[in-house]
Amino acid sequence: MNPIPTNPTPETAMHRKFVDLSIYLENDVLSDPPGKGPKIEYFHHQNSHHQLTNFFPKLQKEDLPDGEAWAVERVSLSTHNGTHLDAPYHFHSTMDKALGEPRPSITIDEVPLEWCFQPGVKLDFRHLPDGYVVQPRDVEAELARIGHALRPLEIVMINTRAGALYGDPVYVSSGCGMGYEATMYLLERGIRLTGTDGWSWDAPFVHTAKKYEATGDAGLIWEGHKAGRDIGYCHLEKLHNLEALPADGFHVACFPHKIRGASAGWTRAVAIFDERLHAG
Repeated sequence: MNPIPTNPTPETAMHRKFVDLSIYLENDVLSDPPGKGPKIEYFHHQNSHHQLTNFFPKLQKEDLPDGEAWAVERVSLSTHNGTHLDAPYHFHSTMDKALGEPRPSITIDEVPLEWCFQPGVKLDFRHLPDGYVVQPRDVEAELARIGHALRPLEIVMINTRAGALYGDPVYVSSGCGMGYEATMYLLERGIRLTGTDGWSWDAPFVHTAKKYEATGDAGLIWEGHKAGRDIGYCHLEKLHNLEALPADGFHVACFPHKIRGASAGWTRAVAIFDERLHAG
């Protein structure tokens, strides 16, 4: 992405555009399986004065300007609620087995910041059915379609049909997922951060459960995640608005919250790209 010129001429004037790729943290929206969503308790200006009187015992509500105290929220959530970045520690206790000796998986506070701000690539797999496990041939075909050759550290995001179903009861069971081989295809080419607008990087569990019941093959379970055992990587889950992005030509910023020793961190993922302004 070329920087905006300091003194742009009419021929070079650019406009920097920001696209929000994150879902809300909110109550009563089906973004997770039942019982696993966030819980937010809201205190408004008119019902929070008791929080101030704990500091100022003689203070009365009517002493405050317009009788208003502050607005504040109390939040109960998992590090995997909302749009978040998974660290290699989430996938397995060790990583990089395929690169030599396995080493302890890094936690979210140890993720290199340079992984979290890189050029982005979008692979459009909205046409693939729910539960489909993406294979390397699918990745190659989509890269050929958009005319893009992967470069190390690019952020590769998967646009599935789940993104358009956020908040619907079928959201967590919708969309395709990335298989082990497809994930390794990316990692072997230097990709270290990926993302999906689905609930999980892998195919939805409801579909995998049926395959596991039929085959007894535990290797089918969480296979895309477990690629991190061989090459450590991060992925974003529960992205949104990927449909608004071009296939490439943009940057992604997705710095995670710094939680010591954690398996994931919440992020406000944003796509950033420059558009040339047309002379009026």
